[in-house]
Amino acid sequence: MGNYTRTKKEWLIKMTINIVLVEPEIPPNTGNISRLCVGVGAKLHLVKPLGFVLNDKYLKRAGLDYWHLLDLTIYEDYEDFENKNPEGQRFLATTKASRSYSDIQYPPNCYLLFGKETKGLSDNILKRYPDSLIRLPMKKDFRSLNLSNSVAVVTYEALRQWGFPELE
Repeated sequence: MGNYTRTKKEWLIKMTINIVLVEPEIPPNTGNISRLCVGVGAKLHLVKPLGFVLNDKYLKRAGLDYWHLLDLTIYEDYEDFENKNPEGQRFLATTKASRSYSDIQYPPNCYLLFGKETKGLSDNILKRYPDSLIRLPMKKDFRSLNLSNSVAVVTYEALRQWGFPELE
């Protein structure tokens, strides 16, 4: 039992969650997600084109005074993101998925991908990872949840599975 605990503790120390926003459009959503990332120790990856500039007042307001603490990487396009992050399992949030976000196990250093607010992730991206599509359950004729809410729900599920490492 002691070895398992020590191994588990070592494993938890190396755990990182990566939140990837592909072509986000609405500044306050990205600001809210930035604040979430700082609060839980996640890394934020933004894939251009962005629907705003990074000094947008609504983006900054939603992120409050946490911007200097954000672990942020920006990519020119999706290929740039893939080339710079060749490892790490991806989970793609889409209303086109059949599997619920809560039905899978999130491994350390995984990437949670979310698409733009108006269209989601492109079919080209979804086709790359057909076995990694996840969805948030909702009523049948409901189009989608708010992006920042969706990111928070999936992120906290992964963290719950990991025992909320380094969070109190």
